[in-house]
Amino acid sequence: MKPTLIDLNDYIRVGEGANGASYNHKEDPNIMLKLYFRNPEAAELELALAQKVYKMGIPTPEPGDLVTDGKQVGIRFRRMEGKRSYSRACGDEPERVEEYAREFARLCKKLHAIHVDTTQFENVKDRLYRLLEANPFFTAEQKEKIHAFIAAAPDCDTAIHGDLQFSNAIFTEKDGVRTPYFIDLGDFCYGYPMFDVGMVYLCCCLNDEEWTSTVFHMSNKTAAEFWDAFASEYFGPDANMEEVMKEVRIYAGLKTLIVERDTQCAMPQFRKMLEGTIY
Repeated sequence: MKPTLIDLNDYIRVGEGANGASYNHKEDPNIMLKLYFRNPEAAELELALAQKVYKMGIPTPEPGDLVTDGKQVGIRFRRMEGKRSYSRACGDEPERVEEYAREFARLCKKLHAIHVDTTQFENVKDRLYRLLEANPFFTAEQKEKIHAFIAAAPDCDTAIHGDLQFSNAIFTEKDGVRTPYFIDLGDFCYGYPMFDVGMVYLCCCLNDEEWTSTVFHMSNKTAAEFWDAFASEYFGPDANMEEVMKEVRIYAGLKTLIVERDTQCAMPQFRKMLEGTIY
């Protein structure tokens, strides 16, 4: 794709994540922009995935076109007026964390029930194999054991977000009715849903207080309450949570590959989920 040249002066910066910043158009309320800090290929990949996901009917903002300000590359989307992420909502209204967490869990269960055309999307295992090979922070022995675990994981053709966290789902609200959407689809693929659920646990339970406050706009206490309500809704009242958590923690450890790709540094607080389990 050849990106369209834009004037960044036409936009106002409204947010920032690990990989890029978001902007709203100053005059057109229907346009928002996600501009990548680096890696223009990632922007093109996310746009292609977002277009496929949108056409499948999975709730996500309508993708537009690939753009550049001459230095960075990004994507224009249809702006969701008045949107809030589930993380921001919990930070603003911690007394409603259980309500938001259960709603988010139901949204995730619907996603994980969708069977995809596997010729159109990548297998999560193949993506993790690539990330594992490129990761400079694991030893050769650790990589061998992680590779073996990924290979032995169940094979599924169900949709997974790939970077599932409570800041990567948003909602709009009108007349008391909330409409949710998934965003940041650059890692969308298919596979065993626990690859997704592990990321939810990592974000809720494995960060220090400063990180949780800065990135997710809430306290660790609120984040832990979110996980408890999410797990109860997602796995159901009859689930053996002790057994569930044994599996969840390992998949949370595997998400280290995503986090270390984005941060370019080792994350020992996440790797501890792999110690004594995979290696």
